[in-house]
Amino acid sequence: MSKTINVFFLAAEADPFIKVGGLGDVAGVLPRELRALSNDDLKLDVRLVLPYHPVVKAENLRPLEPFSIQRGDSEVQVEAFETVLDDMPVYFIGGEPIRANGSVYSLDASRDSEKYAFFSLAAMELPRYINWQPDVVHANDWHTALSIYVNLTKRWEAGAKHVAGVVSLHNLPFMGADVGGILESYGIKLAQTDLPEWARVLPLPLGLWASDAIVAVSPGYAGEVLTEEFGCGLQEFLGQRRETLSGILNGIDTVSFDPATDKAISVNYNLDTLKRRAENKELLQEKLGLARNPDIPLLAIISRMDVQKGVDLAFTALKNMKRIDFQAVILGTGDPKLEETARELQNLFPEKIKAELRFDAKLARQIYAGADMILMPSRYEPCGLAQMIAMRYGCVPVVRAVGGLKDTVKQDETGFVFEKMHHMSLVSAIKTGLKTLPDHEKWESIQRAGMATDFSWESSAREYLKLYQSLVK
Repeated sequence: MSKTINVFFLAAEADPFIKVGGLGDVAGVLPRELRALSNDDLKLDVRLVLPYHPVVKAENLRPLEPFSIQRGDSEVQVEAFETVLDDMPVYFIGGEPIRANGSVYSLDASRDSEKYAFFSLAAMELPRYINWQPDVVHANDWHTALSIYVNLTKRWEAGAKHVAGVVSLHNLPFMGADVGGILESYGIKLAQTDLPEWARVLPLPLGLWASDAIVAVSPGYAGEVLTEEFGCGLQEFLGQRRETLSGILNGIDTVSFDPATDKAISVNYNLDTLKRRAENKELLQEKLGLARNPDIPLLAIISRMDVQKGVDLAFTALKNMKRIDFQAVILGTGDPKLEETARELQNLFPEKIKAELRFDAKLARQIYAGADMILMPSRYEPCGLAQMIAMRYGCVPVVRAVGGLKDTVKQDETGFVFEKMHHMSLVSAIKTGLKTLPDHEKWESIQRAGMATDFSWESSAREYLKLYQSLVK
């Protein structure tokens, strides 16, 4: 008889229902990859739970029986819905606190506190109403971390079953806002914790404190959060939890991101037909209004316009390369000041630099398939997906040695790596790439090594499976 592990997977977003950032990619693929590991000896029943944001796109939703959770002297109604994605049950939690805040995320985390606290509490009540009991609750970032704290308080109740709690750390600096009053209004007491005093009312630290396992989204980031530079004030606390902290690298959807079949790019290619990739470069140059010349190096930035991503560093580096023959394309949106700097760069070098300040998934794929190098000089990078996608398409990454970037890009083997957070360090790494580019044999070996690297979700899912098995023993 096969054993079953029931996993309740909570996230603020998941593709294809709603996607704002990288978490949407993770939560959209990982639960399904986990289910696919089921075999005759072990069944993984993974179920995804999402807030029913007003902007969610979901079809064939089946309403479940509504229920309520107590808040002070009144009750807050919970609306629950179910659908199926590739045979995986997906649940949506709705209610007034979620409807009241239409976007997935607010710039002000305090505006999201009520919504995600309500979601986390309601999600932990849902299993009773679907007659299904999780063995593991897996939360992602601060938005759902309170579910792990609530899970622990339930465990303290008489007769409560032990349910393991896992928190994935995608972005430690974002911890949420003070939820002490909100929890108290729902009848959830604040425990005596060994967290720093300032962290004892924040969703992410509370979830981390209550968890059985903490997973950073790369081995490199798992080590970095223990340091003062990247630990955001929690480094000592996380150091005490070192035995329960691990790093599992995120994957990418290798079926969707495949240059051999991608319909978004002009010319498909693979390892055997890599020389065809050059046609994509020339077509991209033409589309961007740049000189159509295969010998001019084409650099790319595909990023959220954010200082975390180091795009300001990249802009300064490009400005300092005016005597070097290159072209560059900047794709992304975000901080208005950085967007303005990108426009200024284009105005300074109209023949060399093009700024496409928008979200454009199709153009992103065309850039991956046509550019020579992608620049990722992040101040910190828990995992990073763009460098893995770029390598899959034969676009060579130039990255700073942080987090998942240093885990995935190997100097002179699959890309170019620099250490110091300074624009001249980035310039030096770019120049190393530019010197290598004319050596077609060497350049092609770097491209091939990157394209052949396994960044599929299957290998990551197997690591999560090992973790779940260790927790439910």
